[in-house]
Amino acid sequence: MCRHPRRGEAGREVTRATTGSPSPRGAAVGRGIGIGLMYGLWKPRVLGAWRVPASGPVILAVNHSHNIDGPMLMGTAPRPVHFLIKKEAFVGPLDPFLHGIGQLKVDRTTADRTAITRALGVLEEGGVLGIFPEGTRGEGDFASLRAGLAYFAVRSGAPIVPVAVLGSTERRGRLISALPPLRSRVDVVFGEAFAAGDGSGRRTRKALDEATVRIQTRLTVHLDGARRFTGR
Repeated sequence: MCRHPRRGEAGREVTRATTGSPSPRGAAVGRGIGIGLMYGLWKPRVLGAWRVPASGPVILAVNHSHNIDGPMLMGTAPRPVHFLIKKEAFVGPLDPFLHGIGQLKVDRTTADRTAITRALGVLEEGGVLGIFPEGTRGEGDFASLRAGLAYFAVRSGAPIVPVAVLGSTERRGRLISALPPLRSRVDVVFGEAFAAGDGSGRRTRKALDEATVRIQTRLTVHLDGARRFTGR
């Protein structure tokens, strides 16, 4: 028996069909899985989660030094997160799984219009978009930012919340060397939300370049403060 949508649901379904944005329910399922795995295998210490706006669009900008950083944020963030994930991760059974939990596949070698449209759709629907602004796994220090984060923030007007994941690379596990030791502590520190734009509404190349500089400064300051506070 088909259920008619409640007031407002029809509009959201049309928007989702048009943009191809992932289902919020899928992201909620992914969050539940992340909570079970991350708290079951490690000991996350979450600091400042109250800084994430309780509703409305928001972008979580996360440093990236280990493969568990994304799942760790999915399991510790106060809201379900739709991550932009490199297409190389969508292989075999992981492809339908990642799509099923509301994650977004992106081709980093080109301007992936499909991924851009879907990510903007997440924000238009008031969801949470997770981005590794460095583009790939590295030192996790925000030293090299790509322009994508600035584009999404300026285009959507969504605030950015900087997130530092610390401790995932300090030691290797004895059972699985590619992972942190089981039951070890990983700190997840959320920073203050901020607007990337200058308030003018400009979306020119110069405006995006200036926004990228502002974003990098804010993310670096947050990461330095998180390291001092946690001692990591």
